Amino acid sequence: MQKILILGAGQSSTALINYFLDHSEKKQWSVTVGDYNEALARDKVNGRAQAIFFDVNDPESLQKHLPGNALVISMLPVKFHPVIAEFCVEAGIHLATASYVSTEMKALHDRAKEKGAILLNECGLDPGLDHMGAMRILDKLREKGVELKTFESFAGGLLAPGTDEGNPWEYKFTWNPRNVVLAGQGIVKFIQEGKYKYIPYHKLFRRIEMIHIPGYGYFEGYANRDSLKYLDLYNLREVDTIYRGTLRRPGFCRTWDVFVQLGATDDTYEMEGVSSMTHRDFINSFMYYNPHDSVELKLAHYMHLELDGPEMHRLKWSGIFDITPVGLEKGTPAQILEHILKKKWTLRKEDRDMIVMWNKFEYLESGQPREIHATMIAKGTDHTDTAMSKTVGLPLALAASLILDGKIKETGVIIPTLKAIYEPVLKALETLGFDIIEEQIK
Repeated sequence: MQKILILGAGQSSTALINYFLDHSEKKQWSVTVGDYNEALARDKVNGRAQAIFFDVNDPESLQKHLPGNALVISMLPVKFHPVIAEFCVEAGIHLATASYVSTEMKALHDRAKEKGAILLNECGLDPGLDHMGAMRILDKLREKGVELKTFESFAGGLLAPGTDEGNPWEYKFTWNPRNVVLAGQGIVKFIQEGKYKYIPYHKLFRRIEMIHIPGYGYFEGYANRDSLKYLDLYNLREVDTIYRGTLRRPGFCRTWDVFVQLGATDDTYEMEGVSSMTHRDFINSFMYYNPHDSVELKLAHYMHLELDGPEMHRLKWSGIFDITPVGLEKGTPAQILEHILKKKWTLRKEDRDMIVMWNKFEYLESGQPREIHATMIAKGTDHTDTAMSKTVGLPLALAASLILDGKIKETGVIIPTLKAIYEPVLKALETLGFDIIEEQIK
């Protein structure tokens, strides 16, 4: 009987927890789920496993619950992973997370190897499935000896077709809302046709790429912050173009750019008078003073928008012109905007989300240009069993089960760019309802 401890019972843990509960009897796993909110952990296991109170900041909690486990899976915020990892390495316990490899985690590599412990990271959606989908094709192309020229990768969490059809953004929060509001801040870096390119934040949402995915329509993609780190991660120093981005439905970026240009996504200062502020007050605070023009008219004029155009329609639907109290005592512009949008952008019980991942590979084979498009689509069932939860939790659960089965031989700090991980995980996901398609375009 192998003991497994899952830490964190939030929304992104749902599919992962269910996977281990569904397979525990057959695999002879003893599963425990721990969370600071013990009631949430109990709700997630629904009497099928042990639920415990767990406080990562309490050394006694660590000492009481971590020893004796074959594997610990941390779905806690990334800042807590090094604490868990330190303990696991010392005890020779395997650890799996969906988060990026931090500097602190990387520093544990040699010690983990000495102890025979696996510290698996970046095994969720992004990072995670992006690594797996890319490496499966890149490894195949390298085996053929082709000359790689272009790698583009896009992913996005959106609403499934037919969900909330009156929503002109075709979008709701399916992940951390704060990360959505702050997305893209900083400098974007990528390579295009052999030239280094940079996009400052205030231009980001006007520099988009249109992508068509058969059966799902058109999407627009804006660049992620740093595509250059994938040159070494995927061994792509020879390519002329590398570009990673985020997918949204057409029209989203141009409308979101209104918030960016106004300064409504700024997170560097707190606003005044927030406790008595309405949505309309919030947006008006960024406008020039004119008591005779409406807020709508001032915004349309300032941003060069048509009053009856699609951008204004999306903004009105979002409720930013409503005389409704914000409902916060204090906050930065970004925090206030997030709070306003959550009122319309939170998934309802009947809503279904969708994850879309799209990769493009251009290469020369015997001197002839070739191109492959790879698409992965996952759909949620409802507001709890979401596609986001599935794509974060299931790859991690499947990779963790490979560790428990002794099928991953590499120890130390690893990510799922290894064939021993990505090949069985992607195959298993296809049997679990993920639509994974590789198409030779030319």
